[in-house]
Amino acid sequence: MKPIWLSPLLALLSTILISSSAYALSAEEWFDRGNEHRQEGHWEEAIKAYEKSIEMNASATVTHINLGLSYKKLKNYPLAKKSFETAVELEPQNMEARFNLGNIYNYLERWEDAIAQLNIVVHRVQGDAEAHGNLGWAYFNYQQGTPFKILTVLNLERAASLFEAQDMTAAAESTREILEQAMKKYKPSSALNE
Repeated sequence: MKPIWLSPLLALLSTILISSSAYALSAEEWFDRGNEHRQEGHWEEAIKAYEKSIEMNASATVTHINLGLSYKKLKNYPLAKKSFETAVELEPQNMEARFNLGNIYNYLERWEDAIAQLNIVVHRVQGDAEAHGNLGWAYFNYQQGTPFKILTVLNLERAASLFEAQDMTAAAESTREILEQAMKKYKPSSALNE
């Protein structure tokens, strides 16, 4: 025979469990919260929300991308790299993931890895000024073996032209400055010979 006080206690515990599960968030809801925090510039809160979303659904590429972008804002490039690498593993054809991974490799000065990712992007996404600019930057800084003189110049010229066509004057000007540095470094007459 149960004690009289046990039945009301079980009913109360049951009610608490049911009501607390109503407040549990789904992976999508955590993702949405992460987006809200990102829009407000609350990067650490966004990271926590995206991580909770990933705990519930680790195969959502966009969540890994947004997590990586949040880490990038906090200049935590190693964790941003890890997030973007996971996104590329999950969805190799996702050019946003590859672009961001290439960009992070540039920040980490992993030029060869940056070149590998960004080359894919510029060949699959036509007219991406940022991808061409980042690829040109990676080529410009690559120090192993023969320098990629022509590819550096071509990608920086393409990026500057695309930025100008999109009325992104500041980006075009900074890209042209890097292009001038490349031309001085390679001496224009020899840049076309290699």
